[in-house]
Amino acid sequence: MELTLGSIVRSRAGRDKGNYLVVTAIEDNAVLICDGKERPLERPKRKNLKHIAVTTAVLGADDMANNRALRRALRSYSQKNQ
Repeated sequence: MELTLGSIVRSRAGRDKGNYLVVTAIEDNAVLICDGKERPLERPKRKNLKHIAVTTAVLGADDMANNRALRRALRSYSQKNQ
């Protein structure tokens, strides 16, 4: 699976283990991720690529417009996949 902006990923390590997050930027061997609550769009978290599991879902620009829309999109995705 290819990692792109807006990709939904699941954290495999750290305090946020098991949570779904969205990729907001891609670096060499790390990504910046947000969830809209603990990590808002204004303060993304840098995470190593080996500490995330990539899913097939990708959010659109309207789902990443603000923190509220991001939380709503991630909540509906996580409810579908449990």
